[in-house]
Amino acid sequence: MVKVQVENLTQTLKSKLSAEYCETFLCKLRGLTFRRILPNDRGLLLVEKMDDRMLTGIHMLFVFFKLGIVWIDNEGIVVDVRVAKPWVSFLLPKEAARYVLEIVPERISEFKIGDKVNFEEIN
Repeated sequence: MVKVQVENLTQTLKSKLSAEYCETFLCKLRGLTFRRILPNDRGLLLVEKMDDRMLTGIHMLFVFFKLGIVWIDNEGIVVDVRVAKPWVSFLLPKEAARYVLEIVPERISEFKIGDKVNFEEIN
């Protein structure tokens, strides 16, 4: 699995944040379902081929904890930020996005709509 370092170029993150780069259908379908914990310094980055609202909608079925969700467009701009609760059937971003960053809710304040975000592959 490819991992990326997540950087917020608009405001400095409180600590490092890496994410699994998830672009296959099965990886995106599974997401964080059935997992019991997500470390504070880790996340999951769901990747689509283009900006879209429906394609970047998420479900929280079989996700047992709250998640911080950051939707990011093709230009790296944050277009929506929200806390998702377990067992919510479907959430859509306010604007079209290409990336969905799933992190612990405690880190959601490190991302604001309009922030510029960058991903760099980690070896």
